[in-house]
Amino acid sequence: MTIKTLLTTSALMIASATATFAQCDWGKEQVTMTCTSGTVYDAETNTCKVVTG
Repeated sequence: MTIKTLLTTSALMIASATATFAQCDWGKEQVTMTCTSGTVYDAETNTCKVVTG
């Protein structure tokens, strides 16, 4: 294998890996909290609170 082929292959592998990681939205997940009947989600405490009244 010549050095030119080795460098070209390495460059293509790095470009492919970079493109794959660029498509990920790390840290941008949305999670939906569902609470049981008679409770509501409290965003401040990240828990379900019992509804009164």
